[in-house]
Parts: sequence; C-alpha cells; structure tokens
Amino acid sequence: MSLKSLEVLVVDDEPAIRQILSAFLSKAGCSVSQAGSGGEAFERIAKGDIDVAISDIKMPDFTGIELLQRVRAAGFDTNFIMMTAYASVNTAIEAIKAGASDYMIKPVRNEEVWHRLTKVRDLRRLSSENRVLRNLVLGAREPMFGFASPAMKEVERLVAKVAPTDSTVLVTGESGTGKGVIARQIHQQSQRADGPFIPVNCGAIPENLMESELFGHVKGSFTGADKARKGLFLEADKGTIFLDEIGELPLALQVKLLHVIEEKTVRPVGGEQARRADVRIVAATNRDLPQMVAQGRFREDLFFRLSVFHVHAPPLRERRQDIPGLVRFLLERGAKRMNSPVLEIEPEVEDILCAYDWPGNVREMENVVDRALILAEEGRITRADLPPQIARIQPLPGTAAVGGDSLREQVRRFECTVVCKAIADAGGDRRAAAQKLGIGLSSLYRKLDEYEALGLLPGELAERQGR
Repeated sequence: MSLKSLEVLVVDDEPAIRQILSAFLSKAGCSVSQAGSGGEAFERIAKGDIDVAISDIKMPDFTGIELLQRVRAAGFDTNFIMMTAYASVNTAIEAIKAGASDYMIKPVRNEEVWHRLTKVRDLRRLSSENRVLRNLVLGAREPMFGFASPAMKEVERLVAKVAPTDSTVLVTGESGTGKGVIARQIHQQSQRADGPFIPVNCGAIPENLMESELFGHVKGSFTGADKARKGLFLEADKGTIFLDEIGELPLALQVKLLHVIEEKTVRPVGGEQARRADVRIVAATNRDLPQMVAQGRFREDLFFRLSVFHVHAPPLRERRQDIPGLVRFLLERGAKRMNSPVLEIEPEVEDILCAYDWPGNVREMENVVDRALILAEEGRITRADLPPQIARIQPLPGTAAVGGDSLREQVRRFECTVVCKAIADAGGDRRAAAQKLGIGLSSLYRKLDEYEALGLLPGELAERQGR
C-alpha cells in the first residue's frame, strides 16, 4: 500500500540510519527529507509542508521531545513518531505527553515503520475531514452582503433581535430568497454559535425514513437497522436544527415534532427511553402554512409553535435597490471560488439585470453570475454572456446614465414612477395598487415612505403620505 500522500522528515544524527530509513520510505512512495540535528529539523519543518517527522530522541543540540515542543509552540501541525535506542516506559510517556503520535524502539523494522505511518496518515485524513465537516456544521462565517433596501434592513433588524434568544423562528419566502442564509445568521449571532448547525431538507428525505433521520432508532427496530442511530435532533444538541421546507413534513411526523418542541425530549424509533435534546429550532417554508392549516394539511398547534417569531424574506423584485450591489458581491465571490479575476459589467447589462424579475431570486442570480464568469471575454460581461431569457429583456426606461446618478438611484426613481402610476390607475386605492404590483400592502407603504424621504413623490401623493 502506497504512502505517497505523505511528506516525511527523518531526523537522526547517525547518517547510516537516516539513509536506510529514507531509502525504505522513498520506495514506499513518501517524499522524504533528512535532518541531522534538532536545529536543522526545525528549519525544515518551518517551511510548513512536513506531514510527519520520524525523529530520534537523543541528538547533539537538543532532544527530539524538545524539537516537538518547539514545533508545537510555533503552530505547525506536523505529526511526530519518536525513536530511541533505550526501551524506557518513562521516555515513551514523556514523548506521548509532549504530543507525539507514536513511539518506536531501535532498531526499527520496515514493517513497523510502514504500520505506524499508515496509522498517522489515516489520522491526518480524519482530522482534515473533521475540519471540513465542522465548517459545514457550524457554518463558515463568510463575508455577508450589505443590503441597501429597507425591506432587508428590517430583516437584519429582526434577526439581531431574535438571535440571542432561544425562540423558535419561522422563516418564510419564495424559493431562493435566502431563507437558509437567514437561519444560519440566527445561529451565528446566538449563544449557540459554537454548537452545531444542522440543516435538514424535509422535502428530500423519504417519508419512511424521516422519523429515523430526525429522531434516531435503536438497533433492530426495523429491517436494516443493524446499529443504533442518534438522529439529527441529538446531533444538533446544544446547537440549532434548521428544518427547511417544513411544509413537506407528513402529518404523523408533525405530531412527533410538536412533542419534541413541547417536551424537549426525543424518543428514537423502537426505543423506550426518551432523551433530552437541547436544540433551537429554525424552520423555513415557501408554502402558505395558514392555508395548509385551513385545508387540514398542517397542524394548527404546530404552526403556532413554529411561528413564535416570524421573519419574511422578500423576493428580489420587491427590493430592486439590492440588485446592483448583490450582482457585484456574487461576482467577487464567484471569481474567488473559480480562481479568476473579477470582471467588469457593461452598464447595459446592469440595467437588464435590474429590469429582470428574478423568479428564482438570489439562487437564480448566482447561477447567472457564475455562467457569465465562465463565458465572458476580455474582462467584461456583455449581454451575450447572459442566458437568452434574460438577454432579450429591454432595460428599464430611465436607467441610462443621466445626470451622474448612480444605477441604484436611477432604479429607485423608475420604481417610484411605476408605483405612483399603479396608485393613480387604482384611483388612489393603495390596497388595489399593491395587488396589481404583486407586493404586500405593508411593502407598498414602506416604499412610499422611502420615496417621500428622498423627495421623489409627486406633490399630491407626498401630501397624503405626510398626513
């Protein structure tokens, strides 16, 4: 079996031992370096690419254990396998306490070296996988986009208010509006931020497996249950579980979830003993849960338990002020992920993106941006780099660069014109205007307040707004 993934340093003041051991390691596939003293070894390890050091304990300048201690103090994660010609239990204990991964007595046999290195390689792989999983579970703290729209600033305010509490939260909004991002922000701003964040897509788990996935099972509880399973609620202990697409949860499981929320205990499938689960629940859906309650497809008591605190993620078409900045944010993030330079966007393309309604919201926008990053040439994104259904859209009237206004200001002015026309066409009936525009009445009033503050409202509307 090959050890070619390892970069190994052999440290010994006896050249013959170094050469014999290095020859075997090279034949086994390792990349091998040599050092004849502790100081030389430290300088080599300080380059940062040594995975494992096989080091003698007794050396002329300082011991192998002292070398290990210096390496640890300097912050390097090189694993150490110590060698000594003296079989001493105390020496072995001292080496292990200092952080050595293993210990060998000279003369070492090739089979023994191979076996110890294999164990260290497997441990390093496991450690690396654990770091990746921890980032996924806890949620990598990536830079967040700074929203410009009043609607999203309100979302940020609500998140900041509810996050420090242990309240159950229901996040609603269309597909792709960022409900998962909101849930993760609630977790990261909470007192549970150092605990796990477990996302669960309730619509992606087969119904016959969902109870076991969520609450666990005992060995032999059903066919195929050859070992016990904790379940995702217990995996999320001391942290947050994010139940995405909660509207897809079957009625039978809704009852069990209600019990978990009320009793804060979980009973695994086939188990008799309930276990306490200290878990904060954040749920999300793009479904109309009150309508599902009225139709008998979602339990009313569970709906009330989940919606103790409600956060709504508005669609992009209701907050076009965010589009220019969000496109640039996704461009920078995508360029970093693809290891490519950040591209310029032609003004016409920005206008088209602001005019598009984004039915898939931010998720769709990210796909469009990534596609443009791949297709663009000469460092600029043009109309030809957009998907056909977007490229054929004509820019909004009035969004061409006029009078030095920024694109965001031009979009806001155009939006104000559209809203005022809808109110006029509805004879001043703002509820009817909101329905025609496809937005909520509260969203319409927020927009009017914003336009008034910017001095964009025509005289008659401004007077009514001020009353």
